[in-house]
Amino acid sequence: MKKTTCLLAILALTSVTLFAQSEKKSDGDKFTIKNTVSTFNLEEVDSTEVGYQFWFVDKTYLDGRTLKMSVVEPQKATHAPHSHEEDEFFFVLEGTAEFYLDGETTEAGPYSSFYCPPYSKHGIRNVGDTELKYLVIKKYLSVD
Repeated sequence: MKKTTCLLAILALTSVTLFAQSEKKSDGDKFTIKNTVSTFNLEEVDSTEVGYQFWFVDKTYLDGRTLKMSVVEPQKATHAPHSHEEDEFFFVLEGTAEFYLDGETTEAGPYSSFYCPPYSKHGIRNVGDTELKYLVIKKYLSVD
């Protein structure tokens, strides 16, 4: 119950951050309670080679701003450390992560965050014996 409550609080705060100063959606629709709430649904996850991900807010919803949950199997990573022009945040919900930033690493557990500045070489991997669940908050500068 504590995990669910904390996750809901985080999602609510993130939603406020993502949507508070936004204008109407690009297709002209007004924001309503129905189109601004996203609930996790296991049937809508995207499978990856090392687990799955769920987009609470995808790139096409609002000017490239996103919120995604990634789940990674023990002792694996979704990809090697990399860099890109956008900054992003990771927030660990469950498990043990190893954060990588420009050649340095540190381990962190639940309720830890990691900020990745633009163009920094960064990464996250599961160094634990259970699933790693974390949120990714990012604004894509170019939306395909």
